[in-house]
Amino acid sequence: MASSANLAARCLLIACVVLVVAAQRPSEAAPQRRATAGKKKEKDNTEELLRFGAETTVEYRAGIEVEATSGAVVGLIGLAPVPFDWPEQTVRISEEDVSPSVRDVEFRMVGKTVQQMVVSIPRLDPGEKARAVITFEVTRREQLPPEDPSVFVIPRRPTRDVRIYLGSSPGIETRSPRIRKLAREVIAEHETAWSKVEALYDWVREHVKYTNGPFKGALAALKDGTGDCEEMTSLFIAMCRAIGVPARTVWIPGHCYPEFYLEDEQGRGVWFPCQAAGDRAFGRMKETRPIMQKGDSFPHPETPRRKQRYAAEFVRADGKSKPKVRFIRELLGTIDSP
Repeated sequence: MASSANLAARCLLIACVVLVVAAQRPSEAAPQRRATAGKKKEKDNTEELLRFGAETTVEYRAGIEVEATSGAVVGLIGLAPVPFDWPEQTVRISEEDVSPSVRDVEFRMVGKTVQQMVVSIPRLDPGEKARAVITFEVTRREQLPPEDPSVFVIPRRPTRDVRIYLGSSPGIETRSPRIRKLAREVIAEHETAWSKVEALYDWVREHVKYTNGPFKGALAALKDGTGDCEEMTSLFIAMCRAIGVPARTVWIPGHCYPEFYLEDEQGRGVWFPCQAAGDRAFGRMKETRPIMQKGDSFPHPETPRRKQRYAAEFVRADGKSKPKVRFIRELLGTIDSP
């Protein structure tokens, strides 16, 4: 009888432990949504070299709307780029509009220069709609040129994070003999790093006529002398990289511009922006539109070896039924300061 009582007590104890553990696990039927503010950039000792002017705060809305129009949709995953913090930009979430059928809204980084909103929807029945839309408040600071540009030099031993902006990217043919030869010719009579990069900048603006059209790349723009903000940015970046100056694309809603990287005498590096198309602005930037991402060579979600210039929106669903999708990209306007 005693052994039977002990056995019963043990069974009761095990059952209690199982119940406690189960209670601590998140429910699979109703998992928690997690939406947090833009990822914070780690502050380093180079930010003291930056100079800022006036601040402007705008609202920007981003997200995904889906509808099951031709049958049930299962296992849907959606990606959308969203703004996050940079030295010249701070971001916070001001509103969330998420349907009950959305299981998760999370944020993930692609490298260190893109943040994506990841939307997970387990199932949509025929005719059902769902949305995951986030409104951000984005404060941008005007970037000012350095007080003494002559102290900056071309980096001699850039870090791995910076070296990636010395190679080729889609539409940025850094290794083209024609681009490399031209870049050397343009800077031949200039001594400082700043004046060399500025000479490349002025050459592109003087020799490429602004013309809207589909993207054709830096080399094509050089050959025919036309292009829009993407070609002018790409050609400037290709020429910078050809002389050893790291450079990359900055993407904002409806536009892009380049920034280049130089170091001071202590080896501290700084990214300086410039406006390739539009009003002349070298080493400074008055843009108020949110920075969506920086860079110009990102892995494609389905085929990572295939590179894309911009980490664009993407939706994938299991099964044969494909949803109707609308991506939300809305610049709502300026928020007045109190």
